[in-house]
Amino acid sequence: MRIVFMGTPDFAAKSLSALTDGGFDVRAVFTMPDKPKNRGHKKAPSPVKALALERGIAVYEPLNLRDGTALELLREIDPDVIAVVAYGRILPVEILELPRLGCVNVHGSLLPRYRGAAPIQRAVLNGDETTGVTTMYMGEGLDTGDMIYRTETEIGEFETSGELFERLAPIGAELLARTLRDIEAGVAPREAQNEAEATYAPPLDKSESPINWERYPREIVKHIMGMQPWPVATATLGGTDFKIYAAQPVDAANGKVPGSVIKAGPKHGIEVACGGGGVIITELQVSGGRRMRARDYLLGHPIDADG
Repeated sequence: MRIVFMGTPDFAAKSLSALTDGGFDVRAVFTMPDKPKNRGHKKAPSPVKALALERGIAVYEPLNLRDGTALELLREIDPDVIAVVAYGRILPVEILELPRLGCVNVHGSLLPRYRGAAPIQRAVLNGDETTGVTTMYMGEGLDTGDMIYRTETEIGEFETSGELFERLAPIGAELLARTLRDIEAGVAPREAQNEAEATYAPPLDKSESPINWERYPREIVKHIMGMQPWPVATATLGGTDFKIYAAQPVDAANGKVPGSVIKAGPKHGIEVACGGGGVIITELQVSGGRRMRARDYLLGHPIDADG
């Protein structure tokens, strides 16, 4: 079975690695073009491209998929199936209809929940207790295709989106390998999604970073966890702007105005009032500084309680 793999980030590279390690016939890889990286802005290959070159697989980086160039390349390769994992581009119908066994996608949620670009982050931000990975046949709609397999996993109470990405990547890789084997054998199941249960996961935006102190303690902690590794939660405390990386919920009522500092010290961290209780900020970063424990920051930069 001839496979074309389409993907870009580390999450996708795990799936490509599983296919090559598993003896699948990956004829070519399509990935996003090299992008500037770090302060030097030197262009760097995507994780998928780097892995493909290391393993001797042909790599293509089309600027778009709608000018006919990619379609002609794919016709020459003549894949039986196209496997797509976090590619970053929408496939036009001409490409979706090209392979005889279809196009298969690995999606980081339990569909039909969280269709769209940020399913993993939205599950954390919303405080979900479980999530998972779904493989599906791709159609023209946004993650609307028939499901093949789903694997479920619990979300840790203080697990960040980045940590959940790391855990789901090998789960998705294993599920993709299983899916492709069963498609080749003609035994892969097919289940239509229930449209009544569909929800959507739009991309994150920096405008979502500021913490809303009117929310409940657990909601704020989940916001902090869900906004990592990007764009990171933010807050202004004692007149200073911070990125916030970790916090603990305090459910006891305190009678303080949400957003006010209840107390702050090297032995305690920074306790901030919120709706229905408070949160103790334990890890932060000031602009131009390094990420550190709140108690260490307070040793040299005291913050006064409000009121």
